[in-house]
Amino acid sequence: MENKRTSSDTLWRVVGLAALLSTALLVAGFGYAVKDLVWPSPEHTPIQSPQAELPAKKPLSESSEIRITAIGDSLTKGFGDDEGQGYVKQVVAMLRDKWGIPVRLNNNLAVNGLRADELAESLRTNKGYQYTIQQANLVLFTIGGNDLFQSVTGEKASEATGQFDLEKLKAGMPEGLQRFEAVIEQIHALNPNAHVVYVGLFNPFYEMEDLRVGSPYIQQWNQQVYDILHRYDNMTIVPTYDLFENASDLYLSSDHFHPNHLGYEQIATRVVQSLR
Repeated sequence: MENKRTSSDTLWRVVGLAALLSTALLVAGFGYAVKDLVWPSPEHTPIQSPQAELPAKKPLSESSEIRITAIGDSLTKGFGDDEGQGYVKQVVAMLRDKWGIPVRLNNNLAVNGLRADELAESLRTNKGYQYTIQQANLVLFTIGGNDLFQSVTGEKASEATGQFDLEKLKAGMPEGLQRFEAVIEQIHALNPNAHVVYVGLFNPFYEMEDLRVGSPYIQQWNQQVYDILHRYDNMTIVPTYDLFENASDLYLSSDHFHPNHLGYEQIATRVVQSLR
């Protein structure tokens, strides 16, 4: 009888202890649930940070300073200007007057007779070119005239005569445009934020009857260049063909190819008009 009572007491103790543990777990679980409701943990209520907005590209006129790098051929060099300014230095002066902010010329690395493939190679390998492009927020350049005329005559554009085959000019255009595109890709890779202005080609031989017929091909070049530049938000072409076709005696230098001071002034005016 005593053994049965002991077994019964032990059983009830086990049952009671189990009940007590269950009650404790229930209370703890309830408390934990209440805690999550009243003081939710970061895991249950994640705070999502807003996405950063990319800053809108400012107009060049809102810059604290304009830093110009000029590259290309003899037109950017300013050959033919007896005052030694070309269009580049005149752009510097005009922008200072127009916007009233500091404007400085980093460097003018233009080379007489330069072709687009040579310019692309310099941009690809010459650290001096690379550095001055990277320091600029405005890049001015001319290129392509020597590519076109050398494909026809084997001469620099300034040395071309009145005898060449227009079919060769047309045939040489695709390669010239590929070279031009390589220049643009290099500039963009070095400084994707810079404003870039390309001065379009004109026909300096418009007054020569045998070469006047080349004007449509030069216009075709300019149109193809426009299409290339139009892929980039910050690149533009400034047309010049109309300046010289109707007033070559007024705007061309004594070599009848390069602009004189007034001709470069007209180019500079259009460059400044294209900027905001």
